[in-house]
Amino acid sequence: MHEFVVEISVVIPTYNRKNLLSRALKSILAQSSKPAEIIVVDDGSTDSTASLVQGFHPDINYFFQENHGVSSARNTGLRMARCEWLALLDSDDEWLPSKLAAQATALSQNPEFRICHTDEIWMRRNKRVNAMRKHAKSGGWIYQRCLPMCVISPSSVLIHRSVFEEVGGFDEHLPACEDYDLWLRICASYPTLFVDEPLLKKYGGHADQLSGKFWGMDRFRVRAMEKILLAGCLGTHDRTATIRELRYKLHLLVNGARKRNNSQVILEYSRKIARYEAAEPPYGAKAAW
Repeated sequence: MHEFVVEISVVIPTYNRKNLLSRALKSILAQSSKPAEIIVVDDGSTDSTASLVQGFHPDINYFFQENHGVSSARNTGLRMARCEWLALLDSDDEWLPSKLAAQATALSQNPEFRICHTDEIWMRRNKRVNAMRKHAKSGGWIYQRCLPMCVISPSSVLIHRSVFEEVGGFDEHLPACEDYDLWLRICASYPTLFVDEPLLKKYGGHADQLSGKFWGMDRFRVRAMEKILLAGCLGTHDRTATIRELRYKLHLLVNGARKRNNSQVILEYSRKIARYEAAEPPYGAKAAW
């Protein structure tokens, strides 16, 4: 019987986060089960990120690219990675020391899975905060749980390379909710293995976080749902649930636009509502975004 071996490449995208990046790198080097490869993709930083990484540890692979956004940086790192298993760590997050070991053990016991994620600890202004029930993590076929919001953290996942080869990487045209989009595509086709331990510290409250940069984040979730409907890969129940959630988010966007007296947005999303409330939505037509 062949031994199940989990060799892991870790990919860290970063942009002008030298001070936070140091904490993330230390948490990788402190792993009880060491990754085979660490890749830092610097997405055009203008601070001294390069000198920090190059002086941090000789085995860290540092790559600089022009600023194209976090999805581009992650995809660059994923293409560079040489291992079959790929882990992501955002530069403002921190792994607990047993994170990779726990996932490797779980995968060795459940070798049929190709994606594994863990529970997490939320930190805000260096204090622990409690997540709401709707943010609870789980495993199995969780596509429909992914529809309302992002229920998998990029920093928690361990994904087999074959998954990206099938569904593609992060959508570089989405300025936000790129992880939500990816989890929809993955969870529509793959069950998820969940390690019910908080093995990640996820830090919030930074001024440069994407969640605070854009209004109406549901705009990008709508685009992701329209994309997967057009792809034609969903079963009947998942497709029905997707249309239901899509309608709900469109109504939220219209209500928000009414409060701001934004007639252009009201018109755009009202048309989408009419489309998806029709008896036979035009799944084969091109999306109107």
